[in-house]
Amino acid sequence: MSLFKKIFSPQKKEALDKGLEKTKTSFFSKLGKAVAGKSKVDDDVLDNLEEVLVTSDVGVSTTLKVIERIEARVAKDKYVGMEELNSLLRDEIAGLLAETHIEEEQEFTVPKDKKPYVIMVVGVNGVGKTTTIGKLAYQFKKQGLKVVLGAADTFRAAAIDQLQVWADRVDVPIIKQDMGSDPASVAFDTLSSARSQDADVVIIDTAGRLHNKINLMNELTKIKRVMQKVVEDTPHEVLLVLDGSTGQNAFEQAKEFTKATEVTALAVTKLDGTAKGGVVIGISDQFQIPVKYIGVGEGIEDLQAFDKIAFVDSFFNLGD
Repeated sequence: MSLFKKIFSPQKKEALDKGLEKTKTSFFSKLGKAVAGKSKVDDDVLDNLEEVLVTSDVGVSTTLKVIERIEARVAKDKYVGMEELNSLLRDEIAGLLAETHIEEEQEFTVPKDKKPYVIMVVGVNGVGKTTTIGKLAYQFKKQGLKVVLGAADTFRAAAIDQLQVWADRVDVPIIKQDMGSDPASVAFDTLSSARSQDADVVIIDTAGRLHNKINLMNELTKIKRVMQKVVEDTPHEVLLVLDGSTGQNAFEQAKEFTKATEVTALAVTKLDGTAKGGVVIGISDQFQIPVKYIGVGEGIEDLQAFDKIAFVDSFFNLGD
């Protein structure tokens, strides 16, 4: 149990619990019906559990891994009662997440040896990309870091306007051009400005179009190449934003974007409005890319640095 006794502020824990409430209620309702009347974990229970995990958007591949782990535990322990199933599930899911994620920072930080630290944000329109950028900027600024935003999604005027609203709200500078401008040119200007301002963090928004992967790939490659003329080895992070409420569609988006560019981190948004929070487990396992941030509410504080232990703890509603 000591693994789960990790310091996590009461406010953040409360927001996480609330954000996962729909997922938790749905999952345990399905699980309760699936194992009703059973006294021990047997093949029938495992078959039913498999179905519950798949229909909870954990994904087929990850579900099979969880089931295999539980089968091994049951075989080793000979007899496992139903009262132990929750803790078994908790342990095996935590184990899967531990294999994917490095030890997370509790706060929003960036490496001190890369200045400015450049984050390129990708994702389709409507997933909460601009909101995530705004909330990230807020969190970084709260840590005392100087942040500059770059509006390189020049495909939609609304995207530039939305980012401007967040820049005003958080009170950070934004570099932008007119709609239809070259995104790489915006990225170049943003990094140049960030260097002259001695900024700590640069967050670059990009267009969320997936209808033509070749064009997307070429555009993102060009943005990277042009940014490297200003700051070598950029971007330092490519953050893919996914809408958790879309369930299996989030898997498809992750698949397409990882083909189009080298994604190094994930943010999963809108977990508070859905029963599909299991997608966090499946995506992090299947793509072996760390989930760095999760959105658990609409408030500016409701983007959290992902903590696998707190997530599993909240999901299984463990007591202190």
